[in-house]
Amino acid sequence: MQPAQPIVRRPVVRPVAADEEPDGPPCPACGTPNLPGRKFCRRCAAPLQTREQPAPLPWWRTVWPFRRRVRNGSGRALRRTVVALVIVGLLIAGFLLVPAGRYVFEDVRDKLGGTAEISPADATASAHAPGHPASAAIDGLTNRYWGAPTLGSSLTCVFEKPFRLVGVVVYTGVSTKPEEFRQGARPTKAELVITTEGGEVRKKAVTLTDKPGRQTVRTGISDVVSVELVLKAAAGQGEGRPIAVGEVEFFKRT
Repeated sequence: MQPAQPIVRRPVVRPVAADEEPDGPPCPACGTPNLPGRKFCRRCAAPLQTREQPAPLPWWRTVWPFRRRVRNGSGRALRRTVVALVIVGLLIAGFLLVPAGRYVFEDVRDKLGGTAEISPADATASAHAPGHPASAAIDGLTNRYWGAPTLGSSLTCVFEKPFRLVGVVVYTGVSTKPEEFRQGARPTKAELVITTEGGEVRKKAVTLTDKPGRQTVRTGISDVVSVELVLKAAAGQGEGRPIAVGEVEFFKRT
């Protein structure tokens, strides 16, 4: 050794105690036990904390367009769109193919859509009192009326083109003024006989309140070509007092 040069101490190998043999989770690569909390194996340096593998996909997720893409979230919007379109298509098919479904579908359209009054092309009556013809029930005036001499008389209104009838409005009595309303007879029960373009006849019983003013009857029938109002019961009947129907209005879906 040259003078003034330090002598490097040799490293001392410390013996490993027998109790330092770890008794922890084995390495997934070589099976060597490791102390808890280690991130790599003390023997082969393999990572000990591995990520949990995702659960296997169901069979239907492996079929396009439900198949999961490589990128996370890729294709999710397309899958949701396809599922929504399939559900909407099934609902529409059910509504259109099943009669009850069609009725519900048209009823929803009636409630969501607008309405407009439609005037009959002609009106006839099975009988009428002098001076009170059938045309007085569709002239837009409530101070004129169709006078039916007896119960069972009917008023028939025909239309130029078939339409969706969503409602019928009836004004009963000789006037809408309360002091004049009870001076004449007025219907309290009636029946609507509705005929469609295909010849189908639909009947609807109607109960009318014994008071002046507008009374609405909801229908919801397609392809209507004629409506007949048949009087079944009346109040205030007497000699020389015909049963008065001041006005009948019809409304279609727009």
